[in-house]
Parts: sequence; structure tokens; C-alpha cells
Amino acid sequence: MASPARTTARILLGSFLVFAGVSHLTFGRREFQAQVPEFVPLDPDTTVVASGAVEIGLGTALLFARRRRGLVGVITALFFIAVFPGNVSQWTHHRDGFGLDTEIKRFVRLFFQPVLVWLAWWSTRRSRS
Repeated sequence: MASPARTTARILLGSFLVFAGVSHLTFGRREFQAQVPEFVPLDPDTTVVASGAVEIGLGTALLFARRRRGLVGVITALFFIAVFPGNVSQWTHHRDGFGLDTEIKRFVRLFFQPVLVWLAWWSTRRSRS
């Protein structure tokens, strides 16, 4: 059984991912396009829509999957690793988005991605009893 702290973190992370995914498909679509690296072979809008759908799926799984919670955590952590180049691209190409309108803000944001990776993994682990 997961600890209350892990459960709370998992629920918050899952909710955040569902919200982010919905924003990929609606009001934040243009902002997210600023994060798509040039090397991605798909159209930026297609990439944003696909990543939004994945975020909704992962967030929903974090919230409701019980039997495969550990696997969902690993896949979510890998997803956060996979999208990290988009954050780096936004920083290196000086693209504004989501209030990240200075080099410092875009740079500092890079340090939050490892936290998300860890949180996805940690929040889906069983507590040691």
C-alpha cells in the first residue's frame, strides 16, 4: 500500500498531466508548439496533439490504474525524459511560452524536469512495510 504522501503526489501529478494534456488540445496549443524541437519529423501541431493525448492517457492511468501503477510510473518518468529536449530547445532557441520569457526562466525550468521524473517514479512505488 502506498503512503499518504505518495498517494497525494500521484494524484496531483496525474491531475496535472490531464490538465496539461487538455491544454495541449485547446487553449495552450500554440504555446506548446514553441517547445517542439526542430529535429522532430512531424508537424509541430501534430506533435503537440499527440503529446497531449499521451499526457491525458498517462494522467488518467496515474489516477485510476491500480494493478499496473508501478509500470505507469516508469512509463510516465520515461515520457518526462522524452519531452525534455523540447524544454532544452525552447531555452536554446529563445522561444517564449507559458510566461517563460527570459533566458533565466527558461533555464531554471530545465531543473524541474528531473523532479517530475523522480516524482512519477516515487509516487507509484509501494511503501516499504
